[in-house]
Parts: sequence; C-alpha cells; structure tokens
Amino acid sequence: MAICGIGFKSGLNGIEFMHSNGNSSTIPTRTHLIGRPINSPGRRGWRISCSTRKASFSSSESKGDAQIVESVSVEEKLGPVMKFKMSDFTICDRISVGLGGRGDEMVFEAIVKNPQCPLYNSRVVLRRYTSSQAQRRGKRAIEVLKKLAHRKLLYHSYSMQVHGYVAPSCSSNDSTFTLVHGYHGSYSLRHWLQLSDWLPVLEATLALDEECVRKVGDDTVGGPAISRKLRLIRILMRDLLIGVNYLHSHGLAHTELRLENVHISPVDRHIKVGILGNASDFYEDSPSNSTLDADRRQMMIAFDMRCVGFMMAKMVLRELMDPLIFMKFKSFLTKGNDPSCLREFLLPILCKNSPSGNAGLQILDRNWGAGWNLLSLLLATNPHERISCLDALRHPFLCGPRWRVDPPMDIIRWGLGSTAVRITEEYIYGRHQRSRLAHFIELMEMLNPYPEPKNWVRLLPGKWRLLYSTGRHIGLTLRQPSTRVLIGDVYLSFVQTSDTNATIALTSDISFSVMIGLDWPHEKHGVTGKLQVDSLVRLTAGSRIYLTEEQGRGKNTSQSSNVQSQITQKSSKNWRRASRIKEPPSSLPVTKLASNEIEVTMNLDDSSVQKVDIAQKVVQEVRTQVPPEMFDVSKLVCGTFVDSRLLVLRGVNGSALLFTRSCR
Repeated sequence: MAICGIGFKSGLNGIEFMHSNGNSSTIPTRTHLIGRPINSPGRRGWRISCSTRKASFSSSESKGDAQIVESVSVEEKLGPVMKFKMSDFTICDRISVGLGGRGDEMVFEAIVKNPQCPLYNSRVVLRRYTSSQAQRRGKRAIEVLKKLAHRKLLYHSYSMQVHGYVAPSCSSNDSTFTLVHGYHGSYSLRHWLQLSDWLPVLEATLALDEECVRKVGDDTVGGPAISRKLRLIRILMRDLLIGVNYLHSHGLAHTELRLENVHISPVDRHIKVGILGNASDFYEDSPSNSTLDADRRQMMIAFDMRCVGFMMAKMVLRELMDPLIFMKFKSFLTKGNDPSCLREFLLPILCKNSPSGNAGLQILDRNWGAGWNLLSLLLATNPHERISCLDALRHPFLCGPRWRVDPPMDIIRWGLGSTAVRITEEYIYGRHQRSRLAHFIELMEMLNPYPEPKNWVRLLPGKWRLLYSTGRHIGLTLRQPSTRVLIGDVYLSFVQTSDTNATIALTSDISFSVMIGLDWPHEKHGVTGKLQVDSLVRLTAGSRIYLTEEQGRGKNTSQSSNVQSQITQKSSKNWRRASRIKEPPSSLPVTKLASNEIEVTMNLDDSSVQKVDIAQKVVQEVRTQVPPEMFDVSKLVCGTFVDSRLLVLRGVNGSALLFTRSCR
C-alpha cells in the first residue's frame, strides 16, 4: 500500500519539513527551515534558509505530522489561484482612506516587485484577516472567484478583482490569512459623494462624453447642475444594477452592498461591487425542496435590492449621509410604513436647510415623480414586491430622454398623483392650475386600482392630510373678518372598529391659530386651537353615473341636475384630452360612505379667548375657510380613488378632496 504525506516539525531554531513520495522503500527527505525575523521600515516578515538531509521515518514522528493535514487541505480548497509570498511585495507607507476594513482586518497597499509575476509593478491591496470569521470571508472571496472564473470579463468589470492570497510562511506560527485584491482608487463611493466638489470630480473621473452618456439614453453633456447630477446618478445606478444582476444570474447574493464597499475604477470607469467575501449561494449544497429554494432565492435577492435602495437614497439625497437623519429614515421603514409615503415624511427634513429648493428633491420629482416610484419599489416592505435588477434597469427614472419607455399603468397612475401633489404645493391656484388639478383628479378616479369596499377597508385606516379641494378657496388676507384665524394642517383619520364589518371611525382634525392684535401679518404665533369632528361611516359598494349632454338637457327639473350636467360636460372634454382615453365612461365604481351622527369639539389653549362669543366667531371663521366636508363629514358621500399614498373623496355637491397619507 502506497503511503504519501507532508509533515512539519517545529522547534526553537526553525521548522523541519518531511516529504514521502509514496514508495515504502524510499527514505523520506527531511528539510530544515531556519527562520530569522526581518525588521525593516514598513515591512515585517521572516527570512528563510533551507538545508536538506536524509532521515529515518519513525512512527512517533508521524503522529505529530498528522496535525498539519488541515494546512494542506486549505491550499487544496483554495484551488488554482495565484499564490504570493510576502517577498513579492513592497509595502507602501500609507493606505487610501477608501480601503478601510473591519476591526478584524489589517489593510496594506503594496507594489508587486516580482518580475516574473503578471502583476509586476502593479498596485494591489493586501487584506489580512485575523479572526476565524474574517478568514472565512477571505477564503469565500476566492471560492466566488473560482465560481465566476468562466466569465472573467464581467467579473473584472463589475467586481473588485481578487488576484490570490499570500501563502502561509513555514517559519511563522501566525494563523492569519492574507487576501490579495485589486486597487481601484483612493476613495469608496461614499468618500466620492462626501467631497465638496464631487460632481465635477466624478464627471472627470468617469470621463463623461457624448458616447458615455448615450449609454443611459442621454444625448447631451453639461447643462444645469440638476441635469448633470441626474445624468451621473443614472450612470452609477445602472452600472451598480448590472453588477448586482451579474451576481444574481450566477446564483449569488452580495449581502453587503454599501457605499463603503463600492469603488469606481478610473481605468475602465466601472463600479466595483466589493470583494464578495460575504457572497451567499441561493441554493443549499443538496437542494431538496424546490419551494424552499425559490423562497430563499427571492428573500436574498430582495435583501440585495433593499441595500441598493439605501445606496440610491444616499446618492440622491445628500442629507441622508448624516447618520442621525439616516437613522430616522431607516426607522421610518422598519416601523412598517409604506415607502410610497417617503416624500411626505422627508419633505420637512429636505426643505429645512434648503428654502430655495433641495437638489435631491428636484431630481426625484422629475419625470412625474419617477425617482420616488423607483425608490419605493426598491424599499418595498414586502420582500416579494421589491423590484428586480432587470426591471429597475427598464424603469423610466434610469432611462434618458432618448429612450422611449412604455410605462405600465402603475407608473402612469403614480405620475398623475405626483403631478397633482406638486401643483398643490405651488399655492398659486389660478384658473389654469385649478383646471389642471381637476383634470388630473378625474383621471386618477378613472384609473382607481381598488374600487371594491374590501380594499378600502384595508387601505383606508390611517391619517390623511388634506392637500386640495376643488370647491371654494377663501383665504384670510382677502377679507376683514371680526376674528382672524389662520388654518394649519387639516387631517382626516380612519380607524377600523372591527375586522368583521366595514364600519370605520372617522375623525376630522383641524388645527388653527387665532390671531390677536394688529401685527398678525408679520407675527403668526397666535393662540393655537383645534377643532375635532367625530363620526362613524359604513363602506358599501356603489357607482358614480356620468350624465351625457342629452340626458342633461332632459333633466331640467332641478338646479342640481343642471350642475351635474355642467360637471359632466367639463369632464367629457377633459377626458378626451388624455391620449389613451377615447370616450368618457358612463359610470365608475365607487365606495359609498354612509355617515352616522357627528360630534364636534373645540379646544383653545389660551383661557383669555375661551368665551362663548369668541368661540362662536372662531368656529364660524373656521367653517368659512375649510371645505364644508371637513366640518360636516356627513357631506362626504363616496370615495373615488385610494392607494397606499393618495386618497380622493367626493362631497355631496360634487367637489373632490385630495388627501395624502401622513406619516409625520
């Protein structure tokens, strides 16, 4: 029986290396390695000299030699990758700030000085892993390299290239593992974005020209700062998604996508998605249940896409670079809030220090709010609802003006709502703006995704802030009332009373301030108050009938029929303006709101104005300024549109009230 093996015997003066070639008649060769420490600036290691002599093989030595089997198996496991020696490198006296590692990692920059190495004179990074968990990450990076070796072009383009590892020295008892990987500049993507002049610097690093921007569907370079930032974010996001999709298509999840782990190579101008030390396989070694494997794959892809969403949010919204603000942002999502309400949540934060307009807010608001839509899909609460890499690459936000994208109905619906919200924020309600708002609201009603009451029972509970009413608008500065009242936020809250029926508790909250004195145009800190209206509503199915011109002429018996006919004619003209709508519908399904008795309460914080006559004047002024449906909720007759973000209710007089879900 042939016997072969490798063994080591350590001593004070060095290490003895024994090798047997498998022939029992052959005397094993014993090599004596003498190690001496090297102490030089920027470099620490061992100088090794060898001597060989014949020796007899004893059974007592074989017992000690068996303890080294693990070190041999490690080299076999790492496979055919480049093995280096510390003598192959010249260690640099400094490292780049973008190469920061964890607490169990030591990072060095080095120059390959071995002329026989293919990387001669190249700058590389030596990442030494000290703990056992860190060493598993390093060895995992080499396993991934072996798995992706058959497509090296894409691997080198979108991943930080792993060259190999430093072979353990025989004269050292050090249990660390050193990985050798590529050097792709001094900064990680996070450090790039933290530069004060990051936009021109990144444009110069990526060498943006007309050929480059054509890859994202654009045909120009330069322009306003917002257009330049949007173009650059498109390039970075598309490169990042291509790299992540490359991993997903090969059955791997990155699991550690962060701005700190992503680098931009100035050589090939591609984003590198890290060294893949924590990359995880979609499927176990012995797949047994296809359903479990599919769920595991879906969850791992969803985790990566959530990380991509966080990276996109930080790239666009520079305020999220602040750890405290990002903690609030992440807490908003972990509490189960819908990501589609992110704009409503972030608006006070983004506009706090940018009264003239936040750049990130303008970027996400462009193209009918497409950026907010992509961000909500990347950060969806349900992992099964998160967008994939390929679908994200086709999203309108990442496609330039030269690429004609046929958006799905969900994005069209999103765009209508986003445009209506932005018009309401202008606070200039001329005839043109009011006409556009009414038109967008009617289109939203026709595209209502959830007309059935059971869906309203699920989506309606929560707090909604009033944005706009198509009814009368009466401001404080146009009149001289006896008691001046400044209206604040107006909310409508719904609470489901039980799971068995469709009865919902409705509360209308109107906050206001009573202006005292003559300096109220300049001093808005009056006596605060709150008016609250409570009621119970029952949801039932119904339909909203749109009368034609002939039907309107035949029903002139009452004034209400004439008003309905005028509304119908106006709606018909507006609907004909939409490209996909040939004829207005004769009726639309709605959810009817049947209200019970209402209860009205009012609180004033200052006792000096808590008098009956003053309270009556305050209530009268509040009723004058707010829509009548918010004071008398029994006038809300039906709901015509609802989703996770917006709500449209119709009053008894036909006016529409537009709400947005509030998460403040």
